[in-house]
Amino acid sequence: MSDYDYALPPDRIAATPAARRDESRLMVLPRGGPVAAHLKFRELDTLMAEGDLLVVNESRVLPARLLGRKPSGAAAEVLLVRPLPGGELRGVDGRGAIAGVDDAVLWEALVRPGSKLKPGRVVEVADDLRVEIVGPAPGGGRVVQLVTERPVAEVLERHGHMPLPPYIDRDDTPSDHTRYQTVYARTPGSIAAPTAGLHFTDELLGRLEARGVGRAAVSLHVGIGTFRPVETDDPAEHPMHAELYHVPEETVRAVAATRERGGRVWAVGTTVVRTLESVAAENGAIRAGSGSTDLFIRPPWRFRVVDGLVTNFHLPRSTLLMLVSALAGREAVLSAYETAVREGYRFYSYGDAMVVPPQRSSPPLAP
Repeated sequence: MSDYDYALPPDRIAATPAARRDESRLMVLPRGGPVAAHLKFRELDTLMAEGDLLVVNESRVLPARLLGRKPSGAAAEVLLVRPLPGGELRGVDGRGAIAGVDDAVLWEALVRPGSKLKPGRVVEVADDLRVEIVGPAPGGGRVVQLVTERPVAEVLERHGHMPLPPYIDRDDTPSDHTRYQTVYARTPGSIAAPTAGLHFTDELLGRLEARGVGRAAVSLHVGIGTFRPVETDDPAEHPMHAELYHVPEETVRAVAATRERGGRVWAVGTTVVRTLESVAAENGAIRAGSGSTDLFIRPPWRFRVVDGLVTNFHLPRSTLLMLVSALAGREAVLSAYETAVREGYRFYSYGDAMVVPPQRSSPPLAP
């Protein structure tokens, strides 16, 4: 992992998003480098061609951070990680709010202060919501129960806070409920945004459609692994946290049709890369279905589906930086990051973007 380290001045970490989503900057890094261009994200459509396919992650971020107090009055925090059986998430309503969450559901969660919130303890979040600590969960977490007389979806929307990453050192604001969400988010389940998609606007998506670029979707719910650092220097010893995914039949058909006509498959974000490569056969065909993946993509990796990648700038020594390096080349990526620091790019979730364009052509599926 020390081969994937770089220096980043703290003032390069974006604490807030750009005034407009597609006004963020876009660095163009061909495979193997060097940096080819510095664009605005709204110019992404100029890099794509008729017949290409853009694959996005439709996972929606839950307002999963609950702030409350213990009966003593001391502050406490509960971060909902994932629902446990009996509290599955089923979709969103027409307004894009969380829908279909059962009452009094069980969740795996992280709690703070962990030493005080043991089984049997209670966190009062609001008059209409309390959290009961039920038992232990793997990795030092807790199993908790949300207790309310209202629909859980409603109280989460009312009292939940967006789980901004730890490096955004501020409280969330009402605008984060919109800006830390992609414009195409549909299926609730993530506790961190698939951030490459935050730059897209409805207008840009419309221009891509008019250009003849197709769009397909997968869902991968970003889990707690995104907050946990790599603690080993040998990447092979790092245990990846499994995350849930879903690949619909229409996405399988879209990828196959793109290959047949010689188009290129562009992944919006590392979550899409991991999903597509997790369900890919050796010939590049993908299968529909749901499951979990702990796929760790790092050099050397032979990409079977993904031709091009839209991504943000990632933390040093991270598995995400290794994934990008597997596509574009480690030395090229680290050189590009040095350029980004020098040129004043903004980093991480609310920061600017990079695109690794596909090679000029994409062959059809092998028989």
